[in-house]
Amino acid sequence: MVKKKIAKILSFRYIMMAAILIILAGGLVLLPKYEKNEGIPADQLLGNIISLERYISTDQISHKIISQDPSFILIDVRDEKSYNRYTLPNAINIPLKKLLDTEFESYLNQDQYDVVFFSNDNFYADQAWSLCNRLNYSNLHVLKGGINKWFTTIINPTKPTENMPSKAFELYTTRKAASMFYGVVYPDQVKTKSVSKKAPKKIITVKKKKKIAEGGC
Repeated sequence: MVKKKIAKILSFRYIMMAAILIILAGGLVLLPKYEKNEGIPADQLLGNIISLERYISTDQISHKIISQDPSFILIDVRDEKSYNRYTLPNAINIPLKKLLDTEFESYLNQDQYDVVFFSNDNFYADQAWSLCNRLNYSNLHVLKGGINKWFTTIINPTKPTENMPSKAFELYTTRKAASMFYGVVYPDQVKTKSVSKKAPKKIITVKKKKKIAEGGC
């Protein structure tokens, strides 16, 4: 007798659960279709990630800044506090956690400029690059070594030893001149009272990418 009652109760519960699932399934049919942005295929994304072509050196970026090259945008993907403490000249701050916010899309999804992500090293910048590459955004790059590499190569370059090749001395001379451009003062400069230059403020105007209308007549 007790077993029959338990069986009836369980049977009733199963019927109720089935009814609820049917109702929910019907509700899903009535929901509007959600168009998911698939981006590029997974195998293509993997191939892009493995490739090292996205990296740009600190020397290249330094040259672009000094020569006032208008063809690129520097994106600092660190948090706002780190950005305010120190960043590269004319860099825009788009923290990694806000990277996909619609207000920043015009900077990332456009064809006017090369976008160069950077962080303290490559870690967050590589993540930013991967996210935007997945969305099939173009002209994306990563500053190799980030801020840390910038300090050890451009701001505080290591002087080569006497047994090093002439190219090492040429590179050091170039980097030393660059560091003076960014405000580093050397002892010989103090004697001559030379004044270092500051990178001119770069005005970046980004046009929003036109969205192609879907469907037809």
